[in-house]
Amino acid sequence: MEILFFMEFIINNTIKLEQTAPSHAQPLFAAIDRNRQHLRKFLSWVDYMQSADDVAKYIQSCQSLNQAGEELSFVIMNDQVLCGRIGLHLISRQHKNAEIGYWLTEEAQGNGIVTACCKELISYAFRQLGLHRITIKAAVENHRSQSVPQRLGFTTEGILRGAELVNNQFLDLIVYSILKQEWAAENVVLPSA
Repeated sequence: MEILFFMEFIINNTIKLEQTAPSHAQPLFAAIDRNRQHLRKFLSWVDYMQSADDVAKYIQSCQSLNQAGEELSFVIMNDQVLCGRIGLHLISRQHKNAEIGYWLTEEAQGNGIVTACCKELISYAFRQLGLHRITIKAAVENHRSQSVPQRLGFTTEGILRGAELVNNQFLDLIVYSILKQEWAAENVVLPSA
């Protein structure tokens, strides 16, 4: 499984994915800082990102995981403005699987951006990386996040009880999965953006 060092996906005429790079530290921090209350509801790392330097250190770890073939992460650009992140995480070469994680700024929600980005990333994972299985986990209370795998034809596998500690509360996570043979990107209908 070969993962290139820098990649970019053009999703449509306004949305693109840019592989996470040091140059994204400041705009990524700005997006996080503007959306702290929104993001911290379901993401445990938000309070640890207190400066662009904190984000830069995180980006370094992302690049190391990318070089090791264990992760492939991107910033989401909409009309040339950074509005979130998405990535393939916990890539297993042995078991040919990975997990998709994503977040979006509050103002960018409701436009089908994450669904379109997931569609592109899933197709890449199955066709280019030779993966067999992709999972998405979403907090039981996070209905927006759940709608993405539901729209894309994922199967609901079950609930991981008390699986993630966020803001001193254990959250239950719904696990969704899709297998390579179930994925037919040409048959996935996306909502209009």
